[in-house]
Amino acid sequence: MRAIILTIIALLVLPDIYISTVLLRGTWWRILCWLPTIAMMILTAAFMRGHNSQTVLVLLFGAVLCIGVPKLILCICSLAGRAAGLIPTLSAAPRAGDTVGCVLAAAVAAISIFSMTAGRTILAVKRTTMEFEQLPEAFDGYRIVHFSDLHAGSFGRSTRFMSRLAEAINAEQADAVMFTGDIINSSFEELEPFGQVLAQLRARDGVYSVTGNHDYSEYHRWPTRDGAARSLELVKRAEREAGWNLLLNEHRIITRGGEQIAIIGVENVGRPPFPSKGDLRKALDGLPENMFKVLLSHDPTHWRAEVLPQSDVALMLAGHTHAMQFRLGGFSPSAWTYDEWGGEYDCGGRKLYVSTGTGGTAPFRFGAWPCIDVITLKRKS
Repeated sequence: MRAIILTIIALLVLPDIYISTVLLRGTWWRILCWLPTIAMMILTAAFMRGHNSQTVLVLLFGAVLCIGVPKLILCICSLAGRAAGLIPTLSAAPRAGDTVGCVLAAAVAAISIFSMTAGRTILAVKRTTMEFEQLPEAFDGYRIVHFSDLHAGSFGRSTRFMSRLAEAINAEQADAVMFTGDIINSSFEELEPFGQVLAQLRARDGVYSVTGNHDYSEYHRWPTRDGAARSLELVKRAEREAGWNLLLNEHRIITRGGEQIAIIGVENVGRPPFPSKGDLRKALDGLPENMFKVLLSHDPTHWRAEVLPQSDVALMLAGHTHAMQFRLGGFSPSAWTYDEWGGEYDCGGRKLYVSTGTGGTAPFRFGAWPCIDVITLKRKS
């Protein structure tokens, strides 16, 4: 962590040295250009001393994204222009590099500001239909609203977005609502303003949820050894008090017209450094092989690692990736880390659906807008 922070500081300081000594040399502006960097260094020091509140993180992230990164882009373009200007036929390149750098820096700053304000509260509703041969006839047309990665702390104490989210979910009048983990960033206290909103969610067969890696509260600096464990228990209690069916390596049966499907939930199963607490075998215990099964599991890597080779689960719902909260068309940086990072995936008729989430550890979303997924199950004829 310390090496990462030192690298970030270097990326903030070096552009200021260049801007103040080259681009703004001889003007009073060179002094003003250092002020944002000084503020960011103060915030970094506060974070390293344990003041890891959401406010400090938001301010630090916003300063880096909206000021630090644009400055870096300006310097790269300016340096490229000056390097090209050494060629006699490109004598105008330095001025062109400065101009291009200013334009790109301004564009990046504008996009960052939009993504940290309006972008993270745009609520998209995605709809998809999935066909399964083994789906019981009584469940043909069964509708699930799937959402994930709420990260309640990202919204402070404002309930405006959460209320809109609850209204959008309830408006679908779904058969079931399913949440696939990460209801908090790091502490149960984040849920205190939202208890009544979470309790508003309604569906014919109820609301089902599982835990994600953040829900174990291991990213928080607790004053006592049992702080994370106590926070986890309070998170569980909050979900249950909201009327949610929290599935911890267990299952529930839903019956329609004499036919049944199973809703299965496991605790987080993930690759290091994320905690792995799930027990799929325990969650499946007692279920017949020919029953249609829907699995809620936070991390999509669980699908190929265990679900496909060791079970007959027909549909797995996951989250975790957030599409890295950035998407341009069909591209997201998540593709560099995850084989399945957003949307529907199929393997021999067995399916995975990955939600790109509604919140985020960082208050930023561009392209990968907050979303709920409405999934209609159809019996394949």
